[in-house]
Amino acid sequence: MAKLPRYLFPSDYMADPAAHVFNGKLYIYPSHDWEAGAAFDDDGGHFQMKDYHVLSFNDIENDEATDHGVILDVKDVKWAEKQMWDSDVVEKDGKYYLIFSAKDYNGVFHLGVAIADRPEGPFIAQEHPIRGAYSIDPCVFKDDDGQVYCYYGGLWGGQLQWNVAPQKVLKEGVDLGPAPDRKTQLFTAPDMPALPSLMARMSDDLLQFAEAPRQVLVVDNDGQPLKAGDPHRFFEASWMHKYNGKYYFSYSTGDSHYLCYAIGDNPYGPFTYQGVILEPVVGWTTHHCIVEFKGQWYLLYHDCVPSNDITHLRSLKVQRLFYNEDGTIKTVVNE
Repeated sequence: MAKLPRYLFPSDYMADPAAHVFNGKLYIYPSHDWEAGAAFDDDGGHFQMKDYHVLSFNDIENDEATDHGVILDVKDVKWAEKQMWDSDVVEKDGKYYLIFSAKDYNGVFHLGVAIADRPEGPFIAQEHPIRGAYSIDPCVFKDDDGQVYCYYGGLWGGQLQWNVAPQKVLKEGVDLGPAPDRKTQLFTAPDMPALPSLMARMSDDLLQFAEAPRQVLVVDNDGQPLKAGDPHRFFEASWMHKYNGKYYFSYSTGDSHYLCYAIGDNPYGPFTYQGVILEPVVGWTTHHCIVEFKGQWYLLYHDCVPSNDITHLRSLKVQRLFYNEDGTIKTVVNE
């Protein structure tokens, strides 16, 4: 067997992989980092991605990636101004749907849809974003019955708290205090439930949500939601996959630098926290996907080793993923 881990596309900076098997090949849909010269800010303003590529592999362990070039550019999305962050792709009835996140001209993140006839694109964006879909990091999961679900959300710069925090404050009477204290309250308060990601079943044409978004609850063994102060709570980078009939919701913890996962019995959850998939990598955080290809499970993610820890210049990486007999995932050590 080839030596893994390895970097998948060393000639360019790409991150936030979403991988799927289409027509016998493995396709990876990453975000595309570049040096835009934007100043660092706490909301991620230095991540100024402007287009998407797609990479494909016949053999991810040994072959070099085929780069199919730009499949969607921000200038071709009528409603979007900048910051084309994470995306994902799902196939239905021979069409391919790219669900992506970008900022509009008012500085608000939305999810949009673009459609192609081939997994290699090019993708044509819809004129408007998905109604009611705010924030970032979409994962589109197609279940065995053909239903498609979208999981999404990212805190702070990803603006998820704009959707969730007001309701939580009103419902639970939590006083977030003055603006400088809000980040501490939202992400580290020991007695406050962690802000969850969101999800919704998609309409049959995959252009809208078919229902109001719901919270994705990650709970402990007693059924209690993880607290904001728990280093294993959700921050961003939702991913859903299925293994032996169970639903595995995995995510990044952001500032505590883990990839974690939880297991549920249906696409809506709740999901019971299980453990850490990946220890911290070089870089501020990481973002991942999990996919089975040719009988082997893989963890794809990014780190910042090739760019010497420049956090907005990240590189794609792959490792094999293994399960224990009880269905839990063996923790991967970044090498």
